[in-house]
Amino acid sequence: MRVDSWIWAVRLVKTRAAGAAACRGGHVKVNGTSVKPAHALRVGDEVRVRRPGDRERLVIVKRLIRKRVGAPVAVEAYEDNSPPPPPRTVVAPVGVRDRGTGRPTKRDRRELERLRGIFGQGPEAGDDPS
Repeated sequence: MRVDSWIWAVRLVKTRAAGAAACRGGHVKVNGTSVKPAHALRVGDEVRVRRPGDRERLVIVKRLIRKRVGAPVAVEAYEDNSPPPPPRTVVAPVGVRDRGTGRPTKRDRRELERLRGIFGQGPEAGDDPS
């Protein structure tokens, strides 16, 4: 079973062409070595897939499947030993105004800048220039 076809069939990559490109780019490793797309995969092999902008997936082959299957069936074909994803940081929207309120007044703009942390753009109110 080809490694590019298998990682596509178990939904680790979106297309088989993307799986082949990942293999050619050195982003797919089987048992610790980079492989070509046509590398023969066997049950028990450790496959490490790294996608750009995504975390690394470490899976152990439990079953070889040739056709792309649904996600519940695909999960049964491998054992996922990937490290947990990093915690997401929640960013609150800063300075969101209601629709239809018009342009901000000078006071509103200063409050928005204070919330965003934009300082050092000139003398602050109450600063003595001398």
